[in-house]
Amino acid sequence: SSRRRHTRYWRDWSSDVCSSDLFKGRPSLLTLNHVTRIMNDTKTMTHSPEKKFSRPIRVLIAKVGLDGHDRGAKVIASFLRDAGMEVIYTGLRQTPEMVVNAALQEDVDVIGISILSGAHNTVFPKIIALMKEKGMQDVLLTGGGIIPAEDMKKLNALGAGKLFDPGTNTDDIVNYIREEVKRRRNF
Repeated sequence: SSRRRHTRYWRDWSSDVCSSDLFKGRPSLLTLNHVTRIMNDTKTMTHSPEKKFSRPIRVLIAKVGLDGHDRGAKVIASFLRDAGMEVIYTGLRQTPEMVVNAALQEDVDVIGISILSGAHNTVFPKIIALMKEKGMQDVLLTGGGIIPAEDMKKLNALGAGKLFDPGTNTDDIVNYIREEVKRRRNF
């Protein structure tokens, strides 16, 4: 199998080499202000959910289409892992079918789509349709990236969960996922 486990909560399905330490040995594409904000978010993060889950929350993070910028997806994956969630990263250039099939195989609670390419009005409806087709109504579909507010409202009406803008506090994302999974889980 081409899958490599990098840490206990990080599984990488991509062909890219990545590590749980996102900045080790790589020039950072983030500005110093972003790194400072990320480090401050880590210090204030709430790591213990109100309700204890029988197993960790499982989140699949995916980059769909030709969007080749995955730094933000890896940063979010790292924060979710640090918050006690199990994170499966599919890597770049996934199709909606590949994402939904991986989510089904990994028995995830959340699918997180990172999208910067402007294809959100095509990608999210396709994933929503595939999730309905496979009976995955209990799985939260969320995401973030460059998505205009009007489009976010349309995608929410179709069935997508909350969508996040660049620069969103990671604690808000963690808390949203915990609350939604608590509401959706039936075990």
